[in-house]
Amino acid sequence: MTGLSSVLSLKALRAAINHPEHGWKTTHFWGPVANWGLVAAAVYDATNKGPEVISLPMTSSLCIYSALFMGFAWRVQPRNYLLLSCHAFNEAAQLYQLSRGYAYQQELKARGETATDAFSPLAFGSLLAMGAGSVIFGSQIQNVVLRAGMPQRVRDFMQHPAGPFTFHFWAPSWKWMLSVSNLVDFNKPVENISTMQQTALCATGYIWTRYSFVITPVNYNLAAVNVCLAITGTYQLGRKLKSEWEKQQASTAQKE
Repeated sequence: MTGLSSVLSLKALRAAINHPEHGWKTTHFWGPVANWGLVAAAVYDATNKGPEVISLPMTSSLCIYSALFMGFAWRVQPRNYLLLSCHAFNEAAQLYQLSRGYAYQQELKARGETATDAFSPLAFGSLLAMGAGSVIFGSQIQNVVLRAGMPQRVRDFMQHPAGPFTFHFWAPSWKWMLSVSNLVDFNKPVENISTMQQTALCATGYIWTRYSFVITPVNYNLAAVNVCLAITGTYQLGRKLKSEWEKQQASTAQKE
């Protein structure tokens, strides 16, 4: 009986991997796989790097980003369980990193040193509460808004499958904050940039640009934000790799 169960489980796994709609040959598979890079980056930095590499703007943005994309993964067609599990895990990993980074910034202040990042727990909690309220009362708010007089184009936008009362709108809209966070960090010391995180952001940006056009509904906002994320992530990663190369060249010159 155990042998039969193993065979059936193996067949089910093979069928899932080779599925024509969301198997390994599709963007529905590689899109979430790219996002697992963010999880790997958080776990790697948590276990191998000090809290000084944690960007509080980026990490807090990633927390809200994953909370929204869990809802997105559940509602998008085809429904994406791999993406859902990725963001559930990432939510836990980023919250842990956020707590480490915030504690480090508080330690700097206690020692009379200047904090390198600004973060408001109150503002962060308020955003999460607003997001939860939108999820719970979104349809009621939409009904109230639609009863008001408005131009047909505005009404069509409000009723669109990826309109402002859906996860399809707010998940990619919040993802813009990842690019904004990268822009904020453009002048951040290179040694405090996480190579793993920026590599994951680049991969996510490039692959999700394609993914945005093969889901239902097609999401142009999601495509645009991923193009921007790919560009900002590539710039930050380029800064980091250039610095590492220059250090290696200098070290080699000293040995000679």
